[in-house]
Amino acid sequence: MIETHCYDAWLAPAARNGWFFRYSQLGGTLPAPLFLFLAGISLAFTTDRMRQRGLSASDIARRSIRRGGEIFVLALLFRFQEYLLSWFHAPWTDLLRADILNVIGVTLVLMAVVCWGVGYAADRSGASSERLRAWYVASAIGAALAIALATPSLWTTMRPKWLPWWLESYVNGVHIYGVPQTWLFPIFPWVAFGFAGLASGFFLSGARARDREVSAVAWLGVAGVALFAAAWWFDSLPVRFYAVYDFWHSSPNWFLMRVGVLLVIVFLAYAWCRWGAGEIGFSPLVQMGQASLLVYWVHIEFVYGDLSVVHKHRAGIGRATLGLAVILVAMTLLAMARTKWKGRGAEIAAWFRRQASKTS
Repeated sequence: MIETHCYDAWLAPAARNGWFFRYSQLGGTLPAPLFLFLAGISLAFTTDRMRQRGLSASDIARRSIRRGGEIFVLALLFRFQEYLLSWFHAPWTDLLRADILNVIGVTLVLMAVVCWGVGYAADRSGASSERLRAWYVASAIGAALAIALATPSLWTTMRPKWLPWWLESYVNGVHIYGVPQTWLFPIFPWVAFGFAGLASGFFLSGARARDREVSAVAWLGVAGVALFAAAWWFDSLPVRFYAVYDFWHSSPNWFLMRVGVLLVIVFLAYAWCRWGAGEIGFSPLVQMGQASLLVYWVHIEFVYGDLSVVHKHRAGIGRATLGLAVILVAMTLLAMARTKWKGRGAEIAAWFRRQASKTS
């Protein structure tokens, strides 16, 4: 994500025409679906822990919805901050843009609602924990597929044009431009990645998967390869179900391919944490992952904002690469500091009070 943003923000027009820039942006298609996918896995683990503590479906949903609402409010505050830092030169419509933080908040809320419905039904029927888990997985997969299948029509022939633009933007990313924008993050299809992660998380949190952890994660990797191959085969068929078919942006086949890639990434990340970073004892990637929201929030201003460490759209490849190295080191140090001082607010405040008493 940081690499993609840095080269996109800093490279001069001459450097953007060659192969280097094209290949540098390939990885930029993965961070957003990965954030949403991991949000789904995290919610599954959290829901499972809260159920084991005896919380009701309603209590679990309330807490999860509150967390999603907090992230959505933070997304609005982030956009407002960017508007202020531009000294009001940015268009005011940017305040209502459907961006990645916005859709993460919405995704958490929608996943919490689905989990509440499944949990409530299970509580009423007296279903066992394993049957409940199967319901969770099936419901999450069904929601993901429904969103992916509805996306092409909601982007083209069945657009809800009767909605105001800022609300329709959350459906298909139209914003103020009259047609859906591929660089925005509407509910369709992006929320589907969260539900795919939710299904994976409930699968991994089961007793059988915990007993055979390596095998369970390996099976996710195999499923990822199978999904990628199946989606490729679906796309090669001569039959078309949609009046307008855009493979790279709204196609269900492209969604399945990306989910396949995400599942393989989960396996590779597990392998790295178990046999790579676990042996080394330190990983910048793990550090930044533990403070991903803070890293995202801060690096945007130092890459795209007025505090950019390199002149925007004026740098060559060498200078942009040096700036990227600076940003990576700075964000790693920031993440390390965040991890070290997390939950120690009272201790820090006490230290400042002691220093103030010494000087008075």
